This record gives sequence, C-alpha cells and structure tokens, in this order.
Amino acid sequence: MSDGPTPGLPDWLRPVERAARQIQAEDLTRFVPPPGGDARRGAVLMLFGEGPHGGELLLTERAHDMRSHPGQVSFPGGSVDAGEDVVEAALREADEEVGVDPGTVTVFGRLPELWLPPSNFAVTPVLGWWAEPTEVSVVSHAEVHAIHHVPLAELVDPSHRITVRMPRGGYQSPGFLIGPDHDVILWGFTGGIIARLLDFLGWSVPWDESRVRDLPAYMFTGQERRGRSADLLDIDDDQRRGGAR
Repeated sequence: MSDGPTPGLPDWLRPVERAARQIQAEDLTRFVPPPGGDARRGAVLMLFGEGPHGGELLLTERAHDMRSHPGQVSFPGGSVDAGEDVVEAALREADEEVGVDPGTVTVFGRLPELWLPPSNFAVTPVLGWWAEPTEVSVVSHAEVHAIHHVPLAELVDPSHRITVRMPRGGYQSPGFLIGPDHDVILWGFTGGIIARLLDFLGWSVPWDESRVRDLPAYMFTGQERRGRSADLLDIDDDQRRGGAR
C-alpha cells in the first residue's frame, strides 16, 4: 500500500487517510494481540461512501437469532481464510454478507490490529472508499438482519450519542443511536472503534454521558445461554464498568 495520498478520495476523507498512518492500537483500545500468541486473524471493512447527507459508513445489523452477539451493529467482516490477506478477507466478507462488489472499493489504509480477548480474535479494520457505489442487499440472512448507511454527521451529533448499559452486571460503554428512527443501538467493538476514531480525528462533540439506554434483551440472550456475558466486553472493556473509567 502506497505511503502517498490515495488518488480519487474526497477532501472530507483525507483526515481519515492521514489518521490511519498515525494512529496506534493504544489510541483505540488497551488490547493488542500478545507476541507469539495464537489469536485467530480477522478483518472488517470500514466502508466510507457519500450519500444524500454527505459522508457515511456502511454498517450491518447482525441477525437477531445468532448465537454470538445477536442484533449487534457491525462492520462487514469475519475470519481471514487460508491464503488471503486482511484486505482480501474484508472485501470478500462484504461481498458475501451484503453484496458489495470489491471492484467498486478503493482501499486507502487500515487501522492497527486489535485484539478481542474473549474470542481470541486479532482483527484488522480495513479502510475503504466506495468509489462506485452500487445497490446492496442482505445476501446472508443467517448473518445479517439489516443494512445501515449511517451519515458521519449523525454519528457526531450529540443527540445521537448514548451510554449503553447491560441490564445485568452494570457494564456500560459509549454508543450511538442509528437507523431511520434512531432506535438501533450501535455499541461494542464497532461502536468503540468509531468513537475512538472520531476522538482521534478531533471530530467528536461533547455529549451527555448520563443519557443511558439499556440493551434490548435480544442483544444478549445468546450470551446468557452460554453463560459468557464477557463476550460482549470486547474493544470497550477498558472504557466503563458501572460508570467507572
């Protein structure tokens, strides 16, 4: 990947391109893969596009009956298969999940590899510019419930920021309200990356952290069946438990 500017990016995306060259894993989380560890490799696609309200991110809402993280909003992504790199994996997963044509995406960087201790995944967020957007739809209904094109302006808007609380255990983390009616909760790994990246870019606006929203029951029932609520404490595990930093 070239160290110079990526041709064809819009001006509003240039700060993200520069940030990708400067940001460290510690700016996003305190969890990094341990040296010599056996973490499974994964990749997600942070796909930026331009919609009616300016810059936006493509996010997916996981199927509500999945065993792992049901209903959570996430970037398209998954495991890195044998013989492929993180860029190829991220593009393949986006194609398989929602039909994003890899040929329409310009990859302009990646964020540092991040570690999810409960699942032992080392995940690399790949940054893409949707140079030639096409119609997308849910391809894998077993994995995806809905697709969200989320304007960056709405992610920055303080009225859409919340503190998310698990009804059991008192765990809390920063989150966002997205969707046409702003009633879909974005939090966890994906919400953590977005929140920390907005902070690093200097795009964040002060918001009312006392505005608390409980997670809907369907978003953690899978964890209760397995008795592993810690699986939800992924990238945000270091942020707040019961309101304490």
